[in-house]
Amino acid sequence: MRTVTTPDEVSTRGSVVTIGAYDGVHLGHRKVLQLVRELADARGLDAALVTFDRHPARVVRPESAPKLLTTLPQRLELLEQLGLLDMCFVLEFDEARSREPAADFVQEVLVDALKARLVVVGADFHFGHGRQGNVALLEHMGTDLGFEVLGLGLVAPEGDPHHVPFSSTRVRELLAAGDVQGAAALLGRPHAVRGAVQHGDQRGRALGFPTANVAVPDEILLPADGIYAGTFVGADGIERVTAISLGRRPTFYVDQPFSLLEAHVLDFDGDLYGRDVEVRFVARLRGEQKFDGVDALVAQITRDVEQTRALLDR
Repeated sequence: MRTVTTPDEVSTRGSVVTIGAYDGVHLGHRKVLQLVRELADARGLDAALVTFDRHPARVVRPESAPKLLTTLPQRLELLEQLGLLDMCFVLEFDEARSREPAADFVQEVLVDALKARLVVVGADFHFGHGRQGNVALLEHMGTDLGFEVLGLGLVAPEGDPHHVPFSSTRVRELLAAGDVQGAAALLGRPHAVRGAVQHGDQRGRALGFPTANVAVPDEILLPADGIYAGTFVGADGIERVTAISLGRRPTFYVDQPFSLLEAHVLDFDGDLYGRDVEVRFVARLRGEQKFDGVDALVAQITRDVEQTRALLDR
């Protein structure tokens, strides 16, 4: 997959194009990209995705913009791993882009740059200044500019009796409730966050359970506070079993203003400070609790670690 950021970098024989934030690259996204791949192969065209360097809502309505499931590098890595695209065109979404007329976007990006022959989007897709662009506009312009349009309904998991569709919004809802397994079922993998390991107050080490304090960017969504079983991937690329504490440490602090992500990597004693790492949430063990004393806390952490090992070994 070639990743490009300007029209000058685009080189294509003509393309089947889909457009969207693709935050999380969940299983619904994968089904759409598989369709784009098949349609492109059938027509002898390139399979292309147009996405953005940030979620458009962070520019258009920052006060209500959703937390993100993935950083841009994560999204690009996940897309690359799928092996379904020839090209990913990453557009800078700034104030100027938010004011761009829908028709200009179609002409400059889809037609002039990507030589679109078929555009695949959701049936409720909107774009351009004031959300004036939609499937109807694409169909109207496509008649004159030489491309077809395929509007898709939301994709639901096969065999789901409730027909709840795949969506990034639904994944966020599940994570906000602490249901990391439900989120993983929609993502096709455990929810993962990245950040640098920072120095903390060494409480975990003093209790006999040293932790890596991972500073996750504010715009990235963390699950609900609680204790989780998961894995930890450091700079060496090795995935290690990890007991995860996410919360405000009520046993020690009354009013800690933010949640802290602490990862106790089992059977590991290396130096992680300053390293960029990834933490993957596999299962929720329990909610965060305030204990009467250190002994009760240590006993519970011991049980959490044993449960984590049992779950991940299985």
